[in-house]
Amino acid sequence: MATSHSEHGLVRGFGLLEATALNMSNMVGVGPFLTIPLIIASMQGPQCMLGWALGAILALCDGMVWSELAAAMPGAGGTYHYLQRGFLGTRFGRLLPFLFIWQFICSGPLEIASGLIGFAQYVSYFWQDMTIWHTRAVIIAAGAAVVALLYRKTGEVGKLTVILWIGMLATVVWMIASGLFRFNADLAFDFPPGAFEFSRGFALGLGSAMLIAMYDFLGYYDICYIGGEVKQPARTIPRAILYSTIAVALIYAVMNLTIIGVVPWREAMVSKYIAADFMDRIYGGWAGALITIMILWTAMASVFALLLGYSRIPYAAARDGYFFAIFGELHPTGQFPHVSLLVIGALSILAGMMSLDWVISALITARILVQFLGQIAVLFYIRARRPDIELPFKMPLYPLPALIAILGWLYVFGTAGLKFILFGLGTLGVGIVLFLIWERTREKPARLEA
Repeated sequence: MATSHSEHGLVRGFGLLEATALNMSNMVGVGPFLTIPLIIASMQGPQCMLGWALGAILALCDGMVWSELAAAMPGAGGTYHYLQRGFLGTRFGRLLPFLFIWQFICSGPLEIASGLIGFAQYVSYFWQDMTIWHTRAVIIAAGAAVVALLYRKTGEVGKLTVILWIGMLATVVWMIASGLFRFNADLAFDFPPGAFEFSRGFALGLGSAMLIAMYDFLGYYDICYIGGEVKQPARTIPRAILYSTIAVALIYAVMNLTIIGVVPWREAMVSKYIAADFMDRIYGGWAGALITIMILWTAMASVFALLLGYSRIPYAAARDGYFFAIFGELHPTGQFPHVSLLVIGALSILAGMMSLDWVISALITARILVQFLGQIAVLFYIRARRPDIELPFKMPLYPLPALIAILGWLYVFGTAGLKFILFGLGTLGVGIVLFLIWERTREKPARLEA
C-alpha cells in the first residue's frame, strides 16, 4: 500500500504499532531505572506506590484531553497546533501558542537531556573513574548519534522506532520476570511505622512522588507532535495513547514491586544503579553488566522518540509564521524538518550539562501552566464555542477526566518546592513580556485555515 501524504508535504508513515511503540519508548526510556530510588526516598517506603498509582490516573485523564484534541486537529506541533487552532481569532490564539513555544524552548531540551544524562550515568557503571568531562563527552556523543539516526525519511524512522521499542520491552520483561521468581512479599510490603498517616510531610512527599512519576510517564502524548505523519489519526492517536499509558503503568507498578521484593527498599533508595544491583543480586555480576547494556539501549530509544517529536514543534510554528522561517524548511529529499531537528538536538546536548534532579523538576514545573493546563482550557473553549471543529473522539464522562487532570497538575505544581514554583512562574512571566515585544515588532503571520 502506498504511503499517504498529509498537508504541508509531510508523509503519513506511522500506524498504530509505530505510534504505540513511539509513545512507550519515550515513556519508559531510562527514567524508571534512575528514578525508582528517588520515588522510594520521596515517601520513605513502599507507600511510594501510591505516587505511581495517582500518576497513572493523571496520565490517563490528561491523555483523554490529548486524544480529543489530536483526533480533531491532527497536525504537526501538538499543543502548539491545538492552542493556535482552538483559540483562532482571539488574543489567546496568539498569546498561548507563543508562550508554548517559549516554554518548550526552556523545557523540551531539558526532557531530552534527562535521557542523555541517564545514558551517561549508566555508562559510568563500566567506566568507574569517569570525570565530569568524560560524562559530558559521552552526552555529546550520544546526542549527536541520535540526531544522525533521525536525519532520514519518516518511513525509515518508523521502522527504527519499532526496533528500539523491542529492545526496551526485552529489558523490562527480563527484569520483571526475574523479579517475580525471586519476589519476597515481606520485603516488598515492609511499610515503616505511620506510612499512611496523613500530614504535611505526607502531602509534600506524595506530591514529590507524583512529580517523579509524571516525569517517568511523560511521553504518553508524543505521537501527537507528529500527528501530520500518522495514518488515520482520529483512530490511531487515541488508541496509541490509551494502550501505551496502560501498558507502561502496569510495567512501572510491577517493576517497582519486583525490585523492592528483592532489594530491601532502604537499600534500593540509595542505589546508584538500582537495575544492575537488582539483577546482580539475582544472577551475579554478568547480569548486572548485561542489564546495563540493555538500559543504555533503552535510554537511546527514549532520546530518539523525544527528539523525533519535539523537532516538529518549531517547524509547525515557523510554518504558520509564528517562529523563525528557517525552522519551517523540509529536507529537500527526505521531507523532514531538518533545521529544527539540528537546533533542538544541539540545545538538548547543551542542557545535558546540568544535573538530573534539577532538570526533572524544572522541566515539569515549566510545562504545567502553559502546556497541560493551557490545552485543557482550549478543549473547554472548543466544546463551548467552536462547533465548527469536529470532534471524532470524545472522552467518556466529560468533563470529569479534564477536571481530574486540572487538580492533579495543580497539586504537582504546588508541591514542587518554592524554587521550582518560582521557576515555572518566572518562565511564564518572561514569556508574556517577550510576547508583548513580539506583538509590536512581528510581521503579520501567514493566514491560517480554520
